[in-house]
Amino acid sequence: MRMTFRWYGVGNDTVTLRQIRQIPGVEGIVWALHDVPAGEEWPMEKILQYKKWADEYGFHLDVVESVNVHEDIKLGRPGRDRYIENYIKTIEKLATVGVKVITYNFMPVFDWVRTDLARPTEDGSTALFFEKSKIDGIDPRELVDKIAGNPDLTMPGWEPERLSRLSELFEAYSGVTEEHLWRNLKYFLEAVVPAAEKHGIAMAIHPDDPPYAVFGLPRIITNRDNLRRLLDLVDSPANGICFCTGSLGANPDNDLAAMIREFAPRIPFAHIRNVRVYENGDFIETSHRARDGTVDIVEVVRAYHESGFAGYVRPDHGRHIWDEQCRPGYGLYDRALGIMYLWGIWDSLERGGNR
Repeated sequence: MRMTFRWYGVGNDTVTLRQIRQIPGVEGIVWALHDVPAGEEWPMEKILQYKKWADEYGFHLDVVESVNVHEDIKLGRPGRDRYIENYIKTIEKLATVGVKVITYNFMPVFDWVRTDLARPTEDGSTALFFEKSKIDGIDPRELVDKIAGNPDLTMPGWEPERLSRLSELFEAYSGVTEEHLWRNLKYFLEAVVPAAEKHGIAMAIHPDDPPYAVFGLPRIITNRDNLRRLLDLVDSPANGICFCTGSLGANPDNDLAAMIREFAPRIPFAHIRNVRVYENGDFIETSHRARDGTVDIVEVVRAYHESGFAGYVRPDHGRHIWDEQCRPGYGLYDRALGIMYLWGIWDSLERGGNR
């Protein structure tokens, strides 16, 4: 298990590399060029800037999250080949700085969806929250207003250029089914996976968050059967999964430990976090501790350990604790606590295996 930490860059993150360097066991940063619009080729000078920052603190850049997929690719529009060509050029550039994993998702219009970015909890912290009944009746533009409330920090998955075209995109997806998405995902993977494999890079798709349809938009990376189908689209070790326990765990029917054991050879990168799911379908993000949520994090880590997992891991979203002012879900303190909890489980399993 190789520990990493997501970082948004100088001037775009409240957390510094100096602080991350002090978290035991963190060897790399998970990064991206968040200011480059989806579909555009990444400039080499900006890639090298991240390498310079990382080198200064001894971090690797092995994992990128994310190289976003243009909506024309998801929709199967005629212009998709130009964007796929740019994607392949970006893969080639990332290989030159040692990137081993590229994370992406295939969610229409929106990336992750929450209804509250700072829901108060019993202990005084706040956390990302999803209220299912609100999604059923809310105008998506209301959520956009909430997400756009902090102009000082970009919110990946909610980029301004995407949100400015919201009405247009909803119209474009009218009549688009899950099968349409599957066909377009296959077309994309058949083009980019050979390039990734050539350069020793694994493509890792992130599950839909939450793992079911929202706003009437289809979602396809949601459960065990769909992950099997994904891997069968292009049978290559370069076609993999970014296994996120928080996203998949929002549906309690997903047996996360069993899925990890089945798919471990095709999981180059893992997000480990916890959520508490309520009977009405609402969920809130909690500490990483198993008893605080619905996801049994101990069994999740055990499944990775028993599978001989040697891929990359990061703690995913954290609560906002100790009055930290930070990007929603991405403060320093709770994610650092999460790392130490994960290491404690892993080290205990290692010790038990050597007796």
